[in-house]
Amino acid sequence: MDWTDQAIVLSVRPHGESSLLAMLLTREHGRHAGLVRGGASRRQRGIYQVGNEVSANWRARLADHLGTLTCELVRSRAARLLDDRLRLAGLSAACAVVETVLPERESHPAVHAGLTALLNTLEGSDLWGEAYVRWEIGLLAELGFGLDLSACAATGAVEDLIYVSPRTGRAVSAEAGAPYSEKLLPLPAFLRGEGEGGAVAIRDGLKLTGFFLARAIPAGERGLPAARDRLWDAFAREATKSCDKEGA
Repeated sequence: MDWTDQAIVLSVRPHGESSLLAMLLTREHGRHAGLVRGGASRRQRGIYQVGNEVSANWRARLADHLGTLTCELVRSRAARLLDDRLRLAGLSAACAVVETVLPERESHPAVHAGLTALLNTLEGSDLWGEAYVRWEIGLLAELGFGLDLSACAATGAVEDLIYVSPRTGRAVSAEAGAPYSEKLLPLPAFLRGEGEGGAVAIRDGLKLTGFFLARAIPAGERGLPAARDRLWDAFAREATKSCDKEGA
């Protein structure tokens, strides 16, 4: 068995003295692992950094074997974000989420395209936090957990939508949701096409998507990955600072 594909490095871990076990998100072959012989060497380890884009070749005697990987670096991502801890946290969270929720060896070219687009946004846009939340909503849809934010689930109204039902994943208006506000999830205005977001809105968006991503995690997993929790914590702190400044 032998294939070559475009891929994004999701995670790596040591294997023996000099090798690595790498998990990739490939364009045509889905989330796929392989053994990288000599991957821990000084010459190769820079290739296998989380978020890097690579051209990957996988070989195995049988299709269900782990197989071996050899990769060529196409684009280095993490190195470009080393001076921005929050953006680096976004990269780490996105890759960890994909590894956690996506079935192994199941083709999802739309997920590969979406993650590539998000990583581009992380490098070049000040609105990357809002883009990250939208990316998680798109990932949920790809996994069959799509949210319906177009109209109020209770009344059909399309105005003043500020909540999402945790049971149905549908939007709820301020009036209809008022008696149940403590049980509903926040719907940030930027997800309705209103406003540019900001730390508070991104924090609320991550709370919303995180709730439904937890449902999408396959049985046997322990919940959202730690990197995703760290991203939410970081935006929660930014939101607190923002609120303190506005109140000052």
